[in-house]
Amino acid sequence: MADTDDTTTDSDGIELDDDAMRNFPVPDFADLPDDLRERIAEETDRAGFTPNVFSAFAYKPSHFRAFFAYHDALVDDTALAREEVEMIVVAVSGVNHCYYCNVAHGALARIYAKDPHLADQLVANYRTADVSDQRMVMLDVAVKLTENPAEVTEDDIRLLEEAGYSEEAIWDIAAVTAFFNLSNRMAMFADMRPNEEFHTMGRQPRE
Repeated sequence: MADTDDTTTDSDGIELDDDAMRNFPVPDFADLPDDLRERIAEETDRAGFTPNVFSAFAYKPSHFRAFFAYHDALVDDTALAREEVEMIVVAVSGVNHCYYCNVAHGALARIYAKDPHLADQLVANYRTADVSDQRMVMLDVAVKLTENPAEVTEDDIRLLEEAGYSEEAIWDIAAVTAFFNLSNRMAMFADMRPNEEFHTMGRQPRE
């Protein structure tokens, strides 16, 4: 268990919060391989803080590289709108009860959708979310793949096609769902804790 009262600080000013996860130790930033230090520094500069998922996955550098390479592919090379990606993440994380992803990706869903209420709806019960019929089909399939994967059939693919999603977008819906089921389970097993900053991000009124 990590000491939850301290952070590790590098000469570049990067801090890895020892409370980023509670079931495994958070490494010292100064001890990380150069490529991890560079990636974490870039994310810290972009976000204004170091998201705790970076601190946590740094525990095992080879897994950090693989995890974030696939994450980046999912969000950078997708036929989905970015808010759709985040909607899937939050709906999946909601049914999985993943505290870290509910809070962190809830913030991203609010920001990309420009909707301060959407994430709360998705976490509590995605069926209550104020989304289009097309996007509700997307969420229905993502949640089905999460809760009852053995029951997913070609009929679900046809539902997505009929809703207007392209073949590539349908692949991406499944890929995002599958990846964040993995992410949820690791976050829950390691007891990753969301940064305080995530709780208030994107809660401004709709523009």
